[in-house]
Amino acid sequence: MSLKIRLARGGAKKRPFYSIVVTDSRSPRDGRFIEKIGTYNPMVATDHPQRIQIHAERAKHWLTVGAKPTDRVALFLGRAELMPMRPYRQTPKKSAPKAKAQERLRLEEEARKAAEAG
Repeated sequence: MSLKIRLARGGAKKRPFYSIVVTDSRSPRDGRFIEKIGTYNPMVATDHPQRIQIHAERAKHWLTVGAKPTDRVALFLGRAELMPMRPYRQTPKKSAPKAKAQERLRLEEEARKAAEAG
């Protein structure tokens, strides 16, 4: 059984509230879970104490047992110093401008520099 520490969505429409849960990776997002170890409320201010609440002892226990956190939960656990911080995800290369757009930008930049110099 592969364990995940992930978010389970709750709350009303347009008012999300998430539970941080330990679950089998095959179970649905909002389905059955093994244990609830915290909450995440994205609707409050970033520095508000009730934005992220994690039961540190239980989170450490599940990490030692082998549960793998999702990217978002790993960020929360890293900020709480319960595990090392993961590097932020990089923007994928496919979102970068294509060759023609890069060439056009390069030509515009050269024209701008020539106009400034001359």
